[in-house]
Amino acid sequence: MGLGLSTLGIVHTIIGIVAIIAAIFSYVKFGKINLAHTSGKIYFQSTVVTSLTSLGLLKHGFNPGHIFALFIVVLVLVSYYLHNKKLGNNKFRYFENFLLSFSFFLSWVPTINETFTRIPMEDPLAKTPTDPVINLTLLVFLVLFSIGSVMQFRKQRKINTINT
Repeated sequence: MGLGLSTLGIVHTIIGIVAIIAAIFSYVKFGKINLAHTSGKIYFQSTVVTSLTSLGLLKHGFNPGHIFALFIVVLVLVSYYLHNKKLGNNKFRYFENFLLSFSFFLSWVPTINETFTRIPMEDPLAKTPTDPVINLTLLVFLVLFSIGSVMQFRKQRKINTINT
């Protein structure tokens, strides 16, 4: 298969790309992954499927990527619960927003690792998961996640204040 991917790996990758596109669309439109709209629902569903299908990818046995996947499933499920059971603009929105953003950030860890150690095929950007280019890229994503989380918190605080 392409890039050394199995059929499950290809399906997993395609669904993961759908999750990334849905999340980015939701961030651009709403400033957060919004489970009340189609893009947020697509992110939720495709993230759960992507995370669970990753458990079937055992080229090197059970590894930290699988732990990330399980943790991501927990994060999005808790977010979904908060969204559906703790309605209204209240303190639960802070947690929902943070957990969804954190799940998105964590999804990038194995994504960057796998992509950078496979592409380009002739001479991948990184030789190992500990390569400095991977670490630097993850640091950039951590900074973006941190800035985005602060912005979401401020926006939600404003919304909560207006609605009280």
